[in-house]
Amino acid sequence: MRRFWIETLGCPKNQVDSDKITGLLVRDGMVSAGAPDQADLVVVNTCAFIEEARQESVETILALRSTAADAELVVTGCMAERYGAELAEALPEADRVAGFGVPVSIGAKPSATDLPEFDLLNLPRPPAEAPWAYVKIAEGCDRRCGYCAIPSFRGPQRSRSAEAILSEVEALEVREAVLVAQDLASYGRDQGQGERGIIPLVESLCRRVRWVRLLYLYPSDLTDSLIDAICATGVPYFDLSLQHVSRPLLAKMRRWGDGDRFAARIADIRQRQPEAVFRSNFIVGYPGETEADHDALLEFVAQVGLDWCGFFTYSAEAGTYATTLDDQVPAELAAERRRELAEIQDEITAAKRDQLIGREVEVLVDAPGMARSYREAPEIDGIVSVPEHLAVGQFHTVRVIDAHGPDLVAEAVSR
Repeated sequence: MRRFWIETLGCPKNQVDSDKITGLLVRDGMVSAGAPDQADLVVVNTCAFIEEARQESVETILALRSTAADAELVVTGCMAERYGAELAEALPEADRVAGFGVPVSIGAKPSATDLPEFDLLNLPRPPAEAPWAYVKIAEGCDRRCGYCAIPSFRGPQRSRSAEAILSEVEALEVREAVLVAQDLASYGRDQGQGERGIIPLVESLCRRVRWVRLLYLYPSDLTDSLIDAICATGVPYFDLSLQHVSRPLLAKMRRWGDGDRFAARIADIRQRQPEAVFRSNFIVGYPGETEADHDALLEFVAQVGLDWCGFFTYSAEAGTYATTLDDQVPAELAAERRRELAEIQDEITAAKRDQLIGREVEVLVDAPGMARSYREAPEIDGIVSVPEHLAVGQFHTVRVIDAHGPDLVAEAVSR
């Protein structure tokens, strides 16, 4: 019996793709290997979002070629789709480089009737191994942000049917569904056609699963009705794609908004739901970013007080609008600006975690001794350490007794 190993890099959306590939390989009679060197087939699901991700992908491929010398090595994912034959020529260590439409035939070749409507999106996946799962509700993106190459190789947005999504969540038998897509709030409206259906979808999911979490929302799409729908899930967690706060720089990014609008919207949500939690990401060193722009971002981060924040130095992506702009920011300066922002945010995150000491919170136990409240997205934010006797896959009320940076320590509460 052939064994396989899948190595997944990049974002949660890639993890869903890997789950789909796993389902296909299992269907074709293969079993999961305990380690790469025990596998007959090694699949590397790559990321190509920024240069650091591409470098990590290449290093991973080379390391797995060395570890699993006798295995068939297949490279798939974003790098495979974006660079194709160029990548195959540059990486002779790989036996195959397969774009998104190809992984369906990595194992035994399926019949024509087995092929999905598009990509891996509608293919089945194996049962979840954790009490939560990422659920990809759409693929591709219709936006054209100045720095992003994703639409060039993921294609335009294609939304799954609500029925397919609901069926997948029911089959996964999880307690938390984490919805992901390149443009989550635009679900249902593809290439300017159709109606946005994210709110009805969330409402339907809430009747099937205890927690529903939405990752990566454009601030321009954060309507009053969507805010209400998110708060009604019991997971008032807002992952907002802000990217910067300078209006001139956001215009160069081909993005909507500015710091004042973002701050006002966050304040409005906090007034509606004081326990709301916020995460965002910001790009540092985008072409044309001035000291004034950077100071504005520093002030915003310090004053608004987001719970979680990621900072990324700008990466020039071939074929994007940003590469045509003047005033490229030196890499050393961008790195220094990133460090400044991270230092401020680390203090904010730690202070917000300290404020939870002494409070009782409801958590979902993901693994023995490791849990999360609604405040922590899986694999992204901090964790809550809990007594190991608390049942995995169940909700428990615990009392926070300590905090270590982004992580909490809690004890069981007797009722």
